[in-house]
Amino acid sequence: MSIYNEGSRRYQDRFDTRRLADRLEERFVERRTIDDADRAFIEGCDMLFIATADAHGRPQCSYKGGEPGFVRVLDERTIAFPNYDGNGMFLTAGNALVNRQVGLLFVDFEQRRRLRLNGVAEHVDEHPLLAAYPEAQFLWVIEATEVFPNCPRYIHHYTLVERSRFVPKSDCRTPVPGWKTREWASDVLAADDPAAAPGAEIVER
Repeated sequence: MSIYNEGSRRYQDRFDTRRLADRLEERFVERRTIDDADRAFIEGCDMLFIATADAHGRPQCSYKGGEPGFVRVLDERTIAFPNYDGNGMFLTAGNALVNRQVGLLFVDFEQRRRLRLNGVAEHVDEHPLLAAYPEAQFLWVIEATEVFPNCPRYIHHYTLVERSRFVPKSDCRTPVPGWKTREWASDVLAADDPAAAPGAEIVER
């Protein structure tokens, strides 16, 4: 089944790119597996963007970040990464429960490379890999349906200054974001939220 829909074809015909689009799909997009180069790139990334839609087609796009290697390639068709504490809305995760089709974009702004991975998502509460992710709520496991690179020409060149202090680590206590202590939020936090723990370190950002 082609990745292109009627809308894609209309623009391809308008700008005379149908032949190019077909060649790109044939050469790159029809690949369903993660090769060694993809694995190295994915497991070297410290962020990804994930797109989901609910049962009515309403979209969400979310950023997920961690230490390099927080996304693991389990086999040539499967990747996994943790779901950490967020704002409690679960917009992206909730969408994936009712519509398991997801699209992931991996970007390396220093090397100016990017990779798309589309697939079918599952949330897993019990998995040996969960032990590698302190404070993970559950594991995202995604079976790839398309794996393909994107032209990098419009990727801006950035240099990493500092990774987030909020990414959980096994050797230190994770700080609490300052917004959780605000009056509008503090009285409705989950009963076991770290913000309520004695001696919690509060960090604004």
